Amino acid sequence: MFTALIAVCSLISVPFAVPFTLQTFAVFLALFVLGGKRGTLALLAYICLGFAGLPVFSGFMGGFAVLFGATGGYIIGFMLASFAFWAGEKIFGKSGRMRLLYAAVGLLLCYVLGSIWYAFVYMGGTGKIGFFAAVAQCVLPFIVPDILKIGLAFLLGNRLKKYVK
Repeated sequence: MFTALIAVCSLISVPFAVPFTLQTFAVFLALFVLGGKRGTLALLAYICLGFAGLPVFSGFMGGFAVLFGATGGYIIGFMLASFAFWAGEKIFGKSGRMRLLYAAVGLLLCYVLGSIWYAFVYMGGTGKIGFFAAVAQCVLPFIVPDILKIGLAFLLGNRLKKYVK
């Protein structure tokens, strides 16, 4: 169910100065409701579907080229975020505040990996771009919306968790 939710939310684009999807919301909702282990498995299934060519990524895209393209690092970064969330739960526990901290750390890891990946792929394709230029272009416009999406996922996840076994 959460794999499907991540796929659907990845396709929903919210128009702003810089349009964004609800993918981040769905990824962290899966982690808050299912926990680190099962949330990671839901995300892995989503990435595998996209890798296999199903159009589950933003813009109704899918396939090898998307994952290894300029923005694929952010999709792979979600896996890193989910592993951090899972590890945090195992090591430090599952209190609400700690889970919010794991989500914040995970989002930061996603940003770092995605920006490094973006800069590397961009340099190979169209020219030089530095890490900080990649952050300015691909991260800064999304920080506030992503924080809001994680906050909403946390609130909704806490309400839904008692209904999901």
